[in-house]
Amino acid sequence: MTPTLTTPRLTLRPMRLEDWDGYHDVMTSQRAVFMGGPYALPASWGMFCTCLAQWDLFGFGALMIEDTASRTCVGQIGVNSGPLFPEWELGWLLFPEAEGRGFAREAAAAMRDWARDVRQLPTLVSYIDPANSRSIRLAEQIGARLDKDARGTDPADLVYRHFGRSVNALGEG
Repeated sequence: MTPTLTTPRLTLRPMRLEDWDGYHDVMTSQRAVFMGGPYALPASWGMFCTCLAQWDLFGFGALMIEDTASRTCVGQIGVNSGPLFPEWELGWLLFPEAEGRGFAREAAAAMRDWARDVRQLPTLVSYIDPANSRSIRLAEQIGARLDKDARGTDPADLVYRHFGRSVNALGEG
């Protein structure tokens, strides 16, 4: 069952089809360069569907970030798992018009806390392109620390650990 989480300013809610346009716009733009993009339509759609399907497959997945006051979708936050991720990954993306307002930090902290406190994950990581200084800063602001011994999805990625020791998605340490 996909949760809905709330923070003082945000509603982190299940994905809906109407979220596709904003997601697709980001994933096909230069903004996706730090996530392996930009992506063509088929890859972008596949990633959107994967974010949704992970809830049924793993009990984790993506939630859309909605500004509660305006009811505007401003991005996505998620815990990713599966064969593409060596460990449970806390990932985020923000739509361009929402940047600079602390939404990503607020959403990431809420999703991190849910994964730790409700789902009782012993650890999460964020895989970050070394050139993505904003994501590095965000990870550090919510308490993650660089883990030089962890393996990333891309060998060039930095791995930032959120609490705990290294544990793979099967629970093996």
